Amino acid sequence: MVRRGTALAALVALSLCAPVGAQTASPAAGEVTEPAPKAPSGPAPLVAPAPEAATALPVAEAAPPARAPVTAPTTAPVTPPALAPDYTIRGMIVAAHWVVQAVMALLAAAVFATLTVLLYKSVELTLALRGLRLSTAVLGAQASLAGSDARLTGRRDPAAAMARLSAQELALSAPALAAAGPAGVTARVRLGLERIEAQATARLRFGLGLLASIGATAPFIGLFGTVWGIMTSFLSIAQARTTTLAVVAPGIAEALLATAIGLAAAIPAVIIYNLLGRRLAAYRLALADAAAVVERLVSRDLDFARAPGG
Repeated sequence: MVRRGTALAALVALSLCAPVGAQTASPAAGEVTEPAPKAPSGPAPLVAPAPEAATALPVAEAAPPARAPVTAPTTAPVTPPALAPDYTIRGMIVAAHWVVQAVMALLAAAVFATLTVLLYKSVELTLALRGLRLSTAVLGAQASLAGSDARLTGRRDPAAAMARLSAQELALSAPALAAAGPAGVTARVRLGLERIEAQATARLRFGLGLLASIGATAPFIGLFGTVWGIMTSFLSIAQARTTTLAVVAPGIAEALLATAIGLAAAIPAVIIYNLLGRRLAAYRLALADAAAVVERLVSRDLDFARAPGG
């Protein structure tokens, strides 16, 4: 009975562990098997599985410790060092506000105009004074206007023009000279000479007005650039909310540079204006000498014309 119970328990355990639909192995040949008793109705009794039928549960292996991911060492991006501000004159001009740059350009044009007027007027006054004095010397060596025409032929200076105008006036007034007298001829000759002097002086004064304007206005133009540069400095202080030299210095530097350029344009203009004014005064004196020589020759010719047998 014990053997039959044990075999029955093993059979039940194999039927529970085998998959559904699996067929059990047929008994070996010659082995007598008894018919299985009919299973009682009701819940099946709990039967412990046979030792040989128990399946070993897999033992979970311990997971290896997680390794930290190896990452490449990160380095901060290398930024090029900021360039130092250029505090040369060229650098300050380039970094200045466009209004200050316009002021500097205007003042630079004024300096160029001053130098141009200096070169042109110096050459013009030198040549004009030399020609005037040469013609005056020629007139002073003559005894009458009639003899000076041949010596002054082709010359275009004011002294030659005075001599030609006086000779023409004497020739036109000769028929009425005996009746009207020399007073009218002398007055007309003097008016002609004054007109020639005024025209010659006005021609040589051309350009001096530009120098006077530059000398008078260049400091104020530079002052405008100064005010604008200081205003830029205050705006930089307001934006940066600090009063360090790095914020204040550029605006003040460009303001002072505009002032310096204004003075550099005004001072030479005033000096050159005074220099050319003295040269022009010497030219006017030479004109007065030439007019005096011509009037002397006219007076002499009039006296000889009124003399008996003239």
